[in-house]
Amino acid sequence: MARTLLARCLLVSLLAVSAQAPAVAVEGMAAPLAAPLAAPLAAPSAAPDIMLPVPVVTIYPGDTIKESMLRMQAYPSTFKARSAVIDAPLAIAGRQARRMLLPGEPVPVNAVDDPRLVSRNTPTQMVFEENGLIITTVGSPLQNGGLGETIRVRNTDTNRIVLGTVMADGRIKVGAQ
Repeated sequence: MARTLLARCLLVSLLAVSAQAPAVAVEGMAAPLAAPLAAPLAAPSAAPDIMLPVPVVTIYPGDTIKESMLRMQAYPSTFKARSAVIDAPLAIAGRQARRMLLPGEPVPVNAVDDPRLVSRNTPTQMVFEENGLIITTVGSPLQNGGLGETIRVRNTDTNRIVLGTVMADGRIKVGAQ
């Protein structure tokens, strides 16, 4: 008796589902009973593609990336990159490649860097400015730096290490910030 009750409940639930699902023929079964079984076999809905910027040409380390070097390429929504990739071309344009970027390959986040205004161990002008007094000297940056970054610089006259902020013209502002 329990089996008959279970079979009836199963049949009622199948009929209720088949009333909502489109009629699909499955070989050897009646149409209302076949619909719930065939519905998962129907083609999945087309998911939108992911558009990612990729290089058109090989970009070498140190090259500044221009918009003309990039194009948008479609990837299936199931695409999984090996690491985090950049998804907007404006996030790449104007930046420098840290490593070689191959044509048609998505650009990893850690493969590009802001342009350097100051390079390590390259003599650079240091500027101290306060209350109209301007003092300039030459220093040797101990690290690379981009606009607005605070870096360590060795004063070549005194060999003291000071902190300075990289300015747009490539000089380093030291002292009261």
